[in-house]
Amino acid sequence: MITPAIEVSGLTKTFRTYKKQPGFSGAVSGLFRRKYEQTVAVKDVSFAIQPGELVGFLGPNGAGKTTTLKMLAGLLYPTSGTARVLGYVPWERDDGYRRQFALLLGQKNQLWWDLPARESLELNAKIYGIPPATLERTVAEMSELLAVRDKLNVSVRELSLGERTKMELIASLLHQPKVLFLDEPTIGLDVVSQKIVREFLREHNEKQKTTILLTSHYMTDIQELCERVIIIDHGKIFFDGRLSDVVDRFADSKLITIQCEGAARFSGEKLGKYGEVVAQSPGSLQLKVKRDRVIPVCKALLDDLPVSDIDIQEVPIEEVIRRIFAR
Repeated sequence: MITPAIEVSGLTKTFRTYKKQPGFSGAVSGLFRRKYEQTVAVKDVSFAIQPGELVGFLGPNGAGKTTTLKMLAGLLYPTSGTARVLGYVPWERDDGYRRQFALLLGQKNQLWWDLPARESLELNAKIYGIPPATLERTVAEMSELLAVRDKLNVSVRELSLGERTKMELIASLLHQPKVLFLDEPTIGLDVVSQKIVREFLREHNEKQKTTILLTSHYMTDIQELCERVIIIDHGKIFFDGRLSDVVDRFADSKLITIQCEGAARFSGEKLGKYGEVVAQSPGSLQLKVKRDRVIPVCKALLDDLPVSDIDIQEVPIEEVIRRIFAR
């Protein structure tokens, strides 16, 4: 039996926060008697990730994603529960563990702001004991794949957000970690940079078999990279399984698109018997129909309207996830 690369059981993290009373009198009374309240960030979280898996970690803002990653990286101590990553307890901060994982937070910098990226990478190489020849080869390969090879000698502060993110990614992977925690790695990037980063991560995962736990609010990242997703909400695991199963389990409708001459002249009242009208144009019509009514609705459309083509699709995953979060 293969030992999981990441194994989490009953992980819980609560924070004690000071609750200030309103007004000047509240500020004064707070000097002598403070009121605190408990905030549960993560509650009884359990999951296991096998070596080489690339798993999406989803949830609305404040759901507990980043807190979980920080505990797995050893930056936070849990209130209760256990976790082992590569056989290590993360918050014990064993040197052997710190050399085998990397954490990349999308809005945090690890490169020196006033130095060229190359000099920060050379410093990281010294810390991890990476030979100069290996450093040069690794940096050359990664910078070429990420299309930033000509930016290595540019001061980090002068790089664009996309270029800086790519340099941060190179810095995180310089020591070839076995586990990579990625928190919003493509946040704020343009679509071209997002695509380059996604392709790089996919290729790196396939070649190096790096175990990756990825959070992102861009569903394209998740769809293109992850077969499995873990959804967390209010600190608890809401779903853990294949991304395709999310649609099957939580989407109760499908989209039917028909090509039909004169579709624009049909009234909403007439079309309401088929389903919810999503889009309507002179030559086409799109309806949202309950899954159990798809076949009879398709038959009725073909019988009642001059349909020249028909297409049935699942509801976009973004809408399904958004509906889950709204719950």
